[in-house]
Amino acid sequence: MTASHGTRRSSPRPVRSGPGIGVRLLLAQSLVLAAGAVTSWVVAVLVGPPLFREHLRRAGVPDSSAEQFHAEQAYRSATAISLGVAIGAAALAALVVTWYFSRRLQRSVTEVSAAATAVVNGRYDIRVAPPHLGQDFDALAHAFNRMAARLESVESTRRQLLGDLAHEIRTPVSVLEAYMEALEDGVESLDSDAIAMLRDQTRRLVRFSDDVRSLSHTEESRTSIEPTWVTPDALIATASATAAERYAAKQVTLISHVPGRLPRLWADPQRLAQVLGNLLDNALRHTPPHGQVTLTADGGIDSLTITVADTGDGISAEHLPYLFERFYRADTARDRDHGGAGIGLAIAKALVEAHHGHITASSEGPGTGTTFTITLPLRPDPPLGRQEGARRS
Repeated sequence: MTASHGTRRSSPRPVRSGPGIGVRLLLAQSLVLAAGAVTSWVVAVLVGPPLFREHLRRAGVPDSSAEQFHAEQAYRSATAISLGVAIGAAALAALVVTWYFSRRLQRSVTEVSAAATAVVNGRYDIRVAPPHLGQDFDALAHAFNRMAARLESVESTRRQLLGDLAHEIRTPVSVLEAYMEALEDGVESLDSDAIAMLRDQTRRLVRFSDDVRSLSHTEESRTSIEPTWVTPDALIATASATAAERYAAKQVTLISHVPGRLPRLWADPQRLAQVLGNLLDNALRHTPPHGQVTLTADGGIDSLTITVADTGDGISAEHLPYLFERFYRADTARDRDHGGAGIGLAIAKALVEAHHGHITASSEGPGTGTTFTITLPLRPDPPLGRQEGARRS
């Protein structure tokens, strides 16, 4: 019983019904008018007659005379008529204006409330029109539309991500299941070829899991960025040496151009090596045998530019803006055959942005090769460090 009470969630309190905003505005306006009317009447009754009588005395009208009596009666009548007409006109004008604006305000609030309910129910494509009741209300409508658009984008990305994850996992799992059934039925034997195929599929699952975890870490946290002074030529040389064996196996030429005396870079050498490794692997996948990949570095006054250019498949213009999105492929069938999961470029983008830099891709079309350009500040402001990561963790 104690455990059940500990996990019980309190039900949301029902919303208390009450007068709408239009009625409340009208009541508030009525209170203001009533206060103004009472104040005017008190002033006219208590302050007006003594002042009027004093002016009559100064004008030579005797006290308690008929002239004074009729003059005071005329003053009271004029004051009562004037106040009555003024208060009536003010009340009528206030009623009309309040009714007009309260209807517009009520319509706007109702629209936002209905739109918020629709968002709660999963309709993220809902939008509200600006009420044109002032900058504050227009800003509220704009903020709501931005929120709904952001939620729509997140939901779309979530659905696409789940679909891509399911597709990526389905292929190796299906192959493993088919071979296991074939082994059980005696159709296949557990020879070296079968073991190599099974191991290849399990490695594909492990690599995909590692890529997804790496992408999650690079996008959601920057605590792993540990910068130090990096020499660009050493960074390029290490990346080239690491990829040299794979390039030689596919007979693709890897060339590096690094001018002397490049300024040092304040960055995480391991993370930048991971970025260059992803770009070199991507270039190798899409460059046919006897092709060429060129890795260059060039320094400026306050930035370092690194480019990875290949002579491979190239990319159509319509695909360029989406290359760095998770699981995106310009050619789905081709990339699946090459073993890419569509995550490497997204990881590279996240790591480059963690260094306050940016990465772009350019290509003149299919068959013309692709060039990836990384621009990194020599010393970011604010500087990267473990303290920054600790603040964001």
